[in-house]
Amino acid sequence: SHKIAIAMSGAKPADENKYREIHNLLENLAISQGMQKSKLYIIQDMAPNAFATGRNEKYGVIAVTTGLLALLDKNELEGVLAHELAHIKNKDILIGSMVIVLVGFIAILSDIFLRSAMFGGGDRDSKAGGILMLVGIILTILSPLIAKLIQLAISRKREFNADATAALMTRYPEGL
Repeated sequence: SHKIAIAMSGAKPADENKYREIHNLLENLAISQGMQKSKLYIIQDMAPNAFATGRNEKYGVIAVTTGLLALLDKNELEGVLAHELAHIKNKDILIGSMVIVLVGFIAILSDIFLRSAMFGGGDRDSKAGGILMLVGIILTILSPLIAKLIQLAISRKREFNADATAALMTRYPEGL
């Protein structure tokens, strides 16, 4: 997934010489947490943004936009890097992927119920067929809503957790 996210964003590896300061900040944060330094990428975009991807430290990637680099001072940049590094440390990308799979499972389950009720053969007027049809319809209607609620709940919780972890990493919460 990290390769796809990097390719879609148009990010390029951050040159060690040109972006020495941000490499040093990231390396210091990683060392302070006993982590492997994540790969650093730059996105040519004036919108201030950053993201982390990769299911664990080995595949961890942090991408920042040139707009973010131009806008933030050193302490704020360190806070953003710490926040993104916290997502990798806390395995938030892996958790998000697992949630997506579980939500997909709910959608497939609803489809199975619906199809087995419609095309299952046998007596279509039976009580079991009606129950399967009802469960299938309910899951079909509710699964997108359930998926969105799960995504929002987990996303918000992971963001707060990344902020808390980053504040502990930097020992300077104001930088966040």
